[in-house]
Amino acid sequence: MGKIYCNREIARLILLQRIELASPFLKKIRKLLGRYFFSNFASKYFIKPNVVVAQYLKLMEIECDSIQNFIDFSNKKILSIGGGMGGLELAINKKYQNTSFDLIEKNYVSKKVRYGWDYQNNEAYNNLSLLSSFLENNGIKKELFNIYNSETKNFPVKKFDVILSLFSLDYHYDFSIYHNYLKKVSDNNTFMIFDTIRPDYFNDIFKKVQVIHSHQTTIHKSKRIICNEFINH
Repeated sequence: MGKIYCNREIARLILLQRIELASPFLKKIRKLLGRYFFSNFASKYFIKPNVVVAQYLKLMEIECDSIQNFIDFSNKKILSIGGGMGGLELAINKKYQNTSFDLIEKNYVSKKVRYGWDYQNNEAYNNLSLLSSFLENNGIKKELFNIYNSETKNFPVKKFDVILSLFSLDYHYDFSIYHNYLKKVSDNNTFMIFDTIRPDYFNDIFKKVQVIHSHQTTIHKSKRIICNEFINH
């Protein structure tokens, strides 16, 4: 990839999306001064952008390596839901040929970022313009990706080979929000990979469900699953 393109606001958004990248100092500030101060001031001015982004991309390469044991991303049309700043997509693009991406993301930052289950799916920490710049300037050709605002519901309607939603769908908000849409854009050859706090629930939704990783140190203890074939398509 060569030199990494980033700026302070991109690094801030990455930090809000992946709180585990916060330094012990920043975590202490968040605990002492609260979410509002952390989200609007500390995450902007008390960070080293290059360090945050480099750590993030390294983490996403590790994520990519763990998933590629279960699926080949070459020549695939990929739908990403809640993928943040697209680090996983960058890692996939770096390793695989002829892969295209459609990303569904929010386009605002909550004043007090909360981490946990959100029934309304209102929490957000992204900027679609910055996301586009980050992807394009770090190696994904513009013609290989499209970005959609999750608030508009004007989502792509086509069949995807792979659907990714790490630490987002059914981790922070209910799978039912996207259930009907995912049925429209998948077929029996589509594989979905996401993290959930209730893996057994999906045995009644998909014909094939496999746990591929267990997370015991994240905000919620969760399982990463790979699913295939809706039972009632």
